[in-house]
Amino acid sequence: MRPKRAFDTAAAQAGVGSDKAYGAVSVPIYTTAIYRYDAFGRNRGYDYSRGENPTRHAAEKAVAELEGGAHATTFSSGMAAVSAVMTLFRAGDHILCSDDLYGGSYRLFEQILKRYGLRFDYVDMGDPAQVRRKIGKRTRALFIETPTNPMMKIADLRGAAAIAREKGILSIVDNTFMSPALQRPLSLGIDVVVHSATKFLGGHNDLVGGAVVVSDPSLAEKMLFAQKAVGAVLSPWDAWLLLRGLKTLHLRVGRAQENAAALARFLSGHPFVRKTFYPGLPEHPRAATHASQADGPGSIISFELSRERAVPAFLSALKTVLLAESLGGVESLVTHPATMTHADIPPEEQAAVGLTPALVRLSVGVERMDDLEKDLAQALRKAKSSR
Repeated sequence: MRPKRAFDTAAAQAGVGSDKAYGAVSVPIYTTAIYRYDAFGRNRGYDYSRGENPTRHAAEKAVAELEGGAHATTFSSGMAAVSAVMTLFRAGDHILCSDDLYGGSYRLFEQILKRYGLRFDYVDMGDPAQVRRKIGKRTRALFIETPTNPMMKIADLRGAAAIAREKGILSIVDNTFMSPALQRPLSLGIDVVVHSATKFLGGHNDLVGGAVVVSDPSLAEKMLFAQKAVGAVLSPWDAWLLLRGLKTLHLRVGRAQENAAALARFLSGHPFVRKTFYPGLPEHPRAATHASQADGPGSIISFELSRERAVPAFLSALKTVLLAESLGGVESLVTHPATMTHADIPPEEQAAVGLTPALVRLSVGVERMDDLEKDLAQALRKAKSSR
C-alpha cells in the first residue's frame, strides 16, 4: 500500500496512475455512456456511466485522499451532494444545523425536505451548551458550516464530533469555505464532509459539481447507492476539470489566503467599513478555535459598509473584483448575500444572525494584492460620496 503522501504532493499528482491502458499523466475523459461486456456476465468493472465512469472515479479517489477519507462520491452540484446526504434520513428525523447557513442549503431544507417529513432547527454550533439543549430524541445529525456563510461564525469541530458520538448521531460538515487545503474535518472526528466542488476544489469557475467524503464503509455504500439511484452524477468532462483544478489547489488557496489576510487588515481599518468578519483577525470571535482546527483563516471576507444605501454604489464601482454569485475561484468575486446567495432566507432570520443589507461577501482570488486593494479603495470612496 502506498504510504500517505504530503498534501501538496497528493494535490499535484491528482489522477496520476489512473490510466491503466497507456499511462497517460492527464486522465482520459471517458465520454462513453456504456461499456461493452467481454462476455456474458463479465465486464471490466464498468457497465453504465451513471454508476461507474473511469474519469469520475479518478476524481473521487483524488478528493478522498486530499480530504483524508476512505471514499468520495461526486455529484452534479454541491446541492446534489447535500441532497444525497439527506437520503440518510427518513420522515420524522430531526437535523440540527448551523444557524448561519448557506441560502441554498436553507432553501432545500425548508422548502423541499420539510414537505417530506424531515425537521430542521438552527443553532450556534460554537456553543456546546446550546447544541446539547437542541438535541432531542429524533435528532439524527448535526449539519455544520465553519466558517459559516456569510457571517464567518466558527464551530468547534472536535467538540461537535464528540457530542455527536455521545448522542449516537452523525456529524456532517460543509467544508466548502476552507477546502481540504486548510481544514480536514474527518481527522477531527467528523463523519461526513460535503463540498461544492464548483468552488475551491475546481477553482476556475468552469465547472459545477459536488462531493461527499466519508471514512465509514457503510456510509460510503449509502452514498454510492444514492449517486446511482438518483443519478445526479458528475459528468466526465467536469470530473476532468475537477482533477485539473485539484492539481493547483494548495497553490491557489495559499496565494488567495495571503491576499485575503492583507485585505482584511485594510478593510478593518477603513473608516467607511463598520465591521469586518475574517477568522484571521485577532478580534474575530473564536479565532483561537478556528486556528486550532484549520491551517489558516482562508480567503473569504465579509464586511459591512457604514451606510446600507451605499452598497449599490460600492458594488457597481468595482472593476477588478467581479460581482458574481460564487467563491473560491482564481478571480476575486463579491456578493451581496441579503439579495443574492441568501435571498431565500426570511429577512427576520437574516437579521437574527447578524446578516444585514449592509453586508457584502468578498471571495479573494490570486490577483496582485495591490490591484485588489486599489479597487476596493476607489469603490469605497465612491460609495462614501454617493447619495
